Amino acid sequence: MDFSTRKDLPISCGTLVLNSSGELLLCHVTGHDLWDLPKGMQEPGEPAVKTARRELHEETGLEFAADLFLEIGLFDFRPDKRLHLFKVQAPDHVRGIDHLVCVSHFIHPVTGQPTPEMDGFRWARRDEISSLCGPNMQRVLLSLHW
Repeated sequence: MDFSTRKDLPISCGTLVLNSSGELLLCHVTGHDLWDLPKGMQEPGEPAVKTARRELHEETGLEFAADLFLEIGLFDFRPDKRLHLFKVQAPDHVRGIDHLVCVSHFIHPVTGQPTPEMDGFRWARRDEISSLCGPNMQRVLLSLHW
């Protein structure tokens, strides 16, 4: 899919957090069957790496120094959105994910209560991406060497 002629599309910035086994950190999207990268919309004038760092912190509680973020690139994601990705090699102490927490909330349409955007975390191997992520995320992630 090529949406690259639309340079005016909004950009979502995300981070591939990899552990020493080459597994990718995924977040479970509350209320959906899908797993996703920690990512979110870039604010006007905000550098992409700043957005990726902010979203990683909001959706997982993880914070890494800016110099650990390696730019992967800008990708066609959906007809209405592009995806700017970065990669971070997580230190060994991050292998355990029980301490991760999403501090970004939305108002739940049924309960009216603030609800975390992400309600679970897991490490995933490359061969698990097709069964965990949506088609657009699968397409992008499986096109990358990580």
